[in-house]
Amino acid sequence: MSMRSTIAAALSLLVTSAACARAAPPVERAEIAHDHQSFEDIERGRYLATLADCTACHTEPGGKPYAGGRAIETPFGNLLAPNITPDIETGIGSWADDDFVNALQIGRSHGGTRLYPAMPYPYYTKMAREDILAIRAYLDALEPVYHPVHSNQLPFPFDIRASMIGWNWLFFTPGRFEPAAGKSDEWNRGAYLVQGPGHCGACHTEKNFLGGDKNSEALQGGTLQGWFSPNVTGNPRQGLGSWSVDDVVAYLKTGQNRIGAATGPMAEVISDSTSHLTDADLKAIAVYLKDQPSPPAPTTAMAADDPAMKAGQAIYKDQCAACHRDDGTGVPRIFPAMKGNPDVQSANPTTLIRVVLHGTQNVATPYAPTGAAMPSFFWKLTDMQVASVLTYVRNSWGNVAPAVSARDVSSGRAQQLSQGVP
Repeated sequence: MSMRSTIAAALSLLVTSAACARAAPPVERAEIAHDHQSFEDIERGRYLATLADCTACHTEPGGKPYAGGRAIETPFGNLLAPNITPDIETGIGSWADDDFVNALQIGRSHGGTRLYPAMPYPYYTKMAREDILAIRAYLDALEPVYHPVHSNQLPFPFDIRASMIGWNWLFFTPGRFEPAAGKSDEWNRGAYLVQGPGHCGACHTEKNFLGGDKNSEALQGGTLQGWFSPNVTGNPRQGLGSWSVDDVVAYLKTGQNRIGAATGPMAEVISDSTSHLTDADLKAIAVYLKDQPSPPAPTTAMAADDPAMKAGQAIYKDQCAACHRDDGTGVPRIFPAMKGNPDVQSANPTTLIRVVLHGTQNVATPYAPTGAAMPSFFWKLTDMQVASVLTYVRNSWGNVAPAVSARDVSSGRAQQLSQGVP
């Protein structure tokens, strides 16, 4: 239901299929009893739908809002996000309230159809019924759009929904959010937003070979379609531990802070979703995330006289220092800092390789205009040169992170070419 679930869809078959309700026989909407028609519920539902980033998946570029049809590329074929406008024949207009609640809480659609966790019911199961019905109220208030969408376009046998019986048994625990004793109301609010409607773990938690969350690595980062969603725990080097609460709020609100800037899929999440949240909710998210545990990061950097470090330093001074500065401090809110940047020190260099090869287009929000973008070095630097400069920035100015190999870069370059990038 969100861009983050779109990203998670690429991790495996079982997190790649978009949910789609089978078209129900035409009925009059008056026959369906809804218990959520107040303006307050509709407005609250609009906010929650924005928090859940529903529009990112369910709005096709150039299409009507929430009418579905957005293509989701996966290793197993293409999927199309379903129509969730209140159209009777092709949307959710014929659904009862319990149908909608069941889709989000237990992964069962109108008529009992089993959903794939690309529609992240393993997270939405924690949502309160009243919040889910508020989203339904908002969707009911939208313009009905007749737009038939055949969501599941995966080839046999990946299109067999019965496989979800076993997947759910292994990886899905239904149940509502329970506040943690001994934690503040703010912390628990953040926990609810992250674990439930925000479904942050859909991207920021690594998946196993069947697409289930590796719960022992919760929020410590995950790979997806040529990107690495970073560690968002309190890890002081690779996560948010060195960021203040205000730093996290600024990043989620504007896509920038004194250290870094959002790009790639996270830029879209910020533009469509988190930039529209209240400061109180953003602060609650920050408080919760910074309190999440994570194993310690490496503490010993590569020696400055290592050949890769020397080569990387020369490339950095020639290609990077004009923007990011010789001391790696960058220019706040214009050019991200390399020094102390958790993305730079990530355990997985996938995103860094992507950024160097493809360049960036920074997020623009109502609170910050589009910043300066980084150019592509795809045709300018060899695999070894990219590996050297990344190894250098990951082990300079107090940074510590594993070296990047030419093989890592070659793999990233091949993947981008297969995706039509750059």
